[in-house]
Amino acid sequence: MALSGRSMRLTLYWILGLGVISLTIVNWRLELFKVAFLSIRIYDLVDILAVSFVLFKLYQIFRGSRAAQMLVGMVILIFLSIIVRFTELTGMTWLLSNLSTVWVIAFVILFQPELRRILIYVGQNPLIRFLFRVRGIHIIDEVVNALVTIQHRGWGALIVIQGDVGLRHIKEKGVQINAQVTADLLISLFNPTSPLHDGAVIIHNDMIENAKCILPLSDEPAGSRMKLGTRHLAALGLSEESDALILVVSEETHAMSYAFKGSMKRGLDDIQLRKAIQSLVYAQS
Repeated sequence: MALSGRSMRLTLYWILGLGVISLTIVNWRLELFKVAFLSIRIYDLVDILAVSFVLFKLYQIFRGSRAAQMLVGMVILIFLSIIVRFTELTGMTWLLSNLSTVWVIAFVILFQPELRRILIYVGQNPLIRFLFRVRGIHIIDEVVNALVTIQHRGWGALIVIQGDVGLRHIKEKGVQINAQVTADLLISLFNPTSPLHDGAVIIHNDMIENAKCILPLSDEPAGSRMKLGTRHLAALGLSEESDALILVVSEETHAMSYAFKGSMKRGLDDIQLRKAIQSLVYAQS
């Protein structure tokens, strides 16, 4: 199969990048040139480029904020400390070296919001997300997409995302699936023509483990006051007995809801449902 132009460019970039990295490693201590008495080697050049890249990214993050001026002030102090040490100004060197112990604390206090932005920026980097996959992000997308489709088709659904409390007694009465979580599979399971559409689907360890599971109904009087149907009473009942998050799509009202630790939120949209799954189940992953 012929590669597209974009694929060919990406392939060439990867080859070129690997070649440059290989040459850099092999010639790590190779001297490039001299400036007066300074000898510039490969690793010095890499070090300079790395520091320049970090400073440029910090500038992009801080640009337009109040922290930009404070960052400039701290950079000036750093360069000043380098200059006074190079010129052997003993008094200024002593003063700046004593202040350096305070700089770290001052940096954390002054740049607390910006440090949070930096951590978020690093965490959202595609390479970081590829190397350290955030558990559950893919699962959330599949589950929410499936529930939205089920809602639009006017079907009902009941999905349990298991927490730390085991649900073996409930799984044993259902049908074992043990398949990866995909929106298409969830939609097919809750298709009214499917023999497995009655009952709940249980997701554990990012896998659909069981379907057609019968959940305990809630005895909470508030359930009757809320005029809950069987699916909602089952979701509320399991949430009272475990730390699972139970997602519901009503076949009558087509509304999406969730139950967690004995309480229920109803009439949610896909964004609210996504946030609930992320915060209640996968936040500690």
